[in-house]
Amino acid sequence: MALHFTTEEFARRRQALEAAMKARKLDCLILFAQESHYWLTGFDSFGYCFFQCMVIRPDEEPTLLVRSTDLRQAQHTSTLKDIRLWIDRGGKSPVSQLKDLLYEFNMLGSRIGIEYNTHGLTAANGREVDELLKSFADLEDASDVVAELRLIKSPEELVYVREAAKLADKAFEAGLEKAVPGANEGAILSAMQSAVFDGGGDYPANDFIIGSGRDALLCRYKSGRRNLSHNDQLTLEFAGVYRHYHAALMRTVIIGRPRPRHIELHRIALAALNAVEEVMQVGNTFGDLFSAHANIMDSHDLLPHRLNACGYSLGARFSPSWMDAPYMAYKDNPHKIEENMVLFMHMIIMDSDSETAMTLGQSYITGANGPESLSKLSLDLPIKSG
Repeated sequence: MALHFTTEEFARRRQALEAAMKARKLDCLILFAQESHYWLTGFDSFGYCFFQCMVIRPDEEPTLLVRSTDLRQAQHTSTLKDIRLWIDRGGKSPVSQLKDLLYEFNMLGSRIGIEYNTHGLTAANGREVDELLKSFADLEDASDVVAELRLIKSPEELVYVREAAKLADKAFEAGLEKAVPGANEGAILSAMQSAVFDGGGDYPANDFIIGSGRDALLCRYKSGRRNLSHNDQLTLEFAGVYRHYHAALMRTVIIGRPRPRHIELHRIALAALNAVEEVMQVGNTFGDLFSAHANIMDSHDLLPHRLNACGYSLGARFSPSWMDAPYMAYKDNPHKIEENMVLFMHMIIMDSDSETAMTLGQSYITGANGPESLSKLSLDLPIKSG
């Protein structure tokens, strides 16, 4: 088996999950999130784009229900011993096969928690799960059970997080070297992703974000490439990824001579990031992080140009997103900061009036003595002269 964690680590996770189920009085838990499957057993796949789930019962082996394509995948990458296949067959739904499995496990009339809040369960499949199981058992939304456990990283996980952070720094340095007048954005992306792969890393859970010129104001990946001009702005948001663990970074790079607005906005972004670091203390909330960011931005009349969130939790994530929502820094989010969380904080200013972009972001491990920055890069404004 190709396992990335020790037997003791997987046992600790299983014990923590069963304790959480007991606290919620759950007889059974059905996990649909690929992140949950990976965290609990090591199962590594993108088969969740179809239908797959893991049935958890206290004191019993987890049972994975998947298509035949993922049988060997589960055998090779996980601790799973009980792997069941649902059959592609006209008129036969995998959800009905899940119900048969639950009947086999004597779950009729039981209290079952379901992981709804995940890309691994489509709305169509979720509706069918509810329809077929609502008269079979008492169903409860248990989307937060494993998500809460995953939020706090173990020492073994933090080893991979730090490796991911090293790869993120190398990716930026590789991209920065290519970011010269006339360079194509594709060459920059190629250098960055190659640095991650060359370091033993993985594909990210979402696309690297790159934009120059007017597109430097975008916060999402889009198709299409352009060449950098002699005076340009280039926004990069990306992550080093190792064993699926992410460490994200964000920078706006100036090609040629920065405009005064670039320098002004970078100064404000840095002040906002420093303010966020100061309140990133155990016991404070995700809402406190956002307030620290917003107070600096708004004091400089940047409310129209900032975002309504300034960061989020990271971890072992799968497509389509590396964000651990809902653990995000937005207004009044009451979720407490605890030790050994991995948080990505991004200060994003997109001034559409002057078409000026400025971003500054990096990842941290929270601790009793304050946050630990995972990046070794300078926070100075990156400038590449022609």
